[in-house]
Amino acid sequence: MPLGLRRGVVTAVAERLDRLVRLEVDGVACVAYPRLTGEVEVGDEVLVNEQARRLELGSGGFDLLYANLTRGLGLPPEEGAHVMALPYTPGQVAVFHKEESAELGDSLDGMPVVLCTLHSQVAPVCAGLGPDIRAAYVQVAGGALPVSLSDTVRALRERGLVEVACAVAPCVDGDEQFVSAAAALAWARASRHDAAVCSVGPGIVGTGSGLGHGGLALADAANVASALGGRPVLAVRTSEGDPRERHRGVSHHAHSVLDLCLGDVVVAGDEDGEGWEDACAGLPLSHMGRGPDEDPVFFRAAYAAGVAARRLLAR
Repeated sequence: MPLGLRRGVVTAVAERLDRLVRLEVDGVACVAYPRLTGEVEVGDEVLVNEQARRLELGSGGFDLLYANLTRGLGLPPEEGAHVMALPYTPGQVAVFHKEESAELGDSLDGMPVVLCTLHSQVAPVCAGLGPDIRAAYVQVAGGALPVSLSDTVRALRERGLVEVACAVAPCVDGDEQFVSAAAALAWARASRHDAAVCSVGPGIVGTGSGLGHGGLALADAANVASALGGRPVLAVRTSEGDPRERHRGVSHHAHSVLDLCLGDVVVAGDEDGEGWEDACAGLPLSHMGRGPDEDPVFFRAAYAAGVAARRLLAR
């Protein structure tokens, strides 16, 4: 399984965001993560990974900056870091993990942990929780690994709907890095967050098998939450999509996650979705290219999960 790398030159920088740069290499769209590769400028000689674009898979039609040969060599490691993220791969990098310094609670004390099997559920879930709830976003394996790829998380932080974004290995490039979901959730509770929203990153990994999709990482998160005294809440994936789609109605993703959960999991009722349109106004809402007008039941169900989690806090 060879890496699909090519040499190129940065021909344009389209957008610089927090921890993310959108650029062009030889006129082809590309994404860079400057905390991993160093900053990039027009004229830099670079290596890009073009494999997903050529196969028309996951990366959304853009290449990924692999190395900046002009200004990205010999970069110093993060201060105090001695644990590797992406260990023993060509992309391994020393990253400071929060478990090394922070206090982790022994119990979640009933903290709601909302489980999103798709990243597109995160925005309506957080809208359901509301701006007065201190919410920690926890990204787990099963989709994109860099937390910084998510424009949704950036927008939620600007709206005050997410306070901190955590990366759980093998995910990287969050505000805080953790080896395990257990540590991330325990830290969130010890840091006085009211709720956690766990999700895969953008672009779920899938093989078409009930036991072979990235959403199953949320069953692991649910079991960890239950073991630590939290309250898992599932954002049910349901859709009015194309009748030919296997995800029409309640998706097999939701069923397979519930089948693997060892403890009780809260599932929101339809009444919890009332008022979702106003609460979600202005948030980035897109599910497989469809917005709230094309697939309202998807966003309503995700919003309902946030409302159900919020209701648990009132008990």
